[in-house]
Amino acid sequence: MENKNCTELTRHLSFNRRRLLTAMGSLAVLPVVTQAQGAGVLPLNTPGVDHLDIIVPDVAASAAFYMQVFNTTLHAQPLGQGVRYFILFGELDDSREVGYVAIGESRGRGTYIGHFCTTVADWRRDSAAIFSAMGEEIEAHGFGTFPGSTGFSGIFSDPDGIEIQFLPAPDTLVTAAVPSDLVPSRQGLVTPYGVDHVHLYVSDMERASEYYTIMYGADARREVNGLVTFDFPASDTRIILQQVDYVYGENPGIAHFGIKVAAFDEQVLSNRLIALGAQVLAAEEVDTFRFKDLDGITIELVQS
Repeated sequence: MENKNCTELTRHLSFNRRRLLTAMGSLAVLPVVTQAQGAGVLPLNTPGVDHLDIIVPDVAASAAFYMQVFNTTLHAQPLGQGVRYFILFGELDDSREVGYVAIGESRGRGTYIGHFCTTVADWRRDSAAIFSAMGEEIEAHGFGTFPGSTGFSGIFSDPDGIEIQFLPAPDTLVTAAVPSDLVPSRQGLVTPYGVDHVHLYVSDMERASEYYTIMYGADARREVNGLVTFDFPASDTRIILQQVDYVYGENPGIAHFGIKVAAFDEQVLSNRLIALGAQVLAAEEVDTFRFKDLDGITIELVQS
């Protein structure tokens, strides 16, 4: 697997690097936006949750695992001395607008779900105004000084340390990736349609709800069975907040994510997952299927 991974990196490195630099340059050169131009940028004009990323010790093994689960295509791009893989949750058309999970190497940082992304209309034009407005609102609500972006393409952390990313709508980050032949495409059992939800563990529901309302608005917020959700009808995606205590295994963070999928045979999938070394979990809702991947990351399949 490692030899094939290196071969693929060598073959695509020059081409991918040019595309990656082009994409990074277009995202990094953000215009200065005046306060007048930035009026009304909150709540965000977003279609919803676009993608997530997972951080794992062996990106090739993780990508191969997901390609055995999902009937889809695999993309890749060079990242540092390694490769970043993209499991696509739908067809990649000319607009490059598709949900996905990105797989990055942990490099000793542990295994976890790294961030989730909500794309934003006119992000390139309004990014400075959005962060300025967020800074004012966040400070006014007693959350302290908003640090702004701490990474590439608008990544920042909420009060619980959960990483959030903003990207242009449609998401252009995946334009830096090209099809990968690490493993054969369309060998999985489940056909994905897109991201369904991201489930967050938060330490203080009232404060977390207030923080997320600043970004996504009161109209998107609702409360159901002790949970707070932010719904995005344009993409039929959700952000779900659940309060947890600071105990081992349930600290604040991204608990799991859900993927919209076509109907499938649950017993056949269970057998495949067990054979691959994954763990099948009890479903918490009707028409859902939960499992832990090779690295212990929890995924929920939502049949639609």
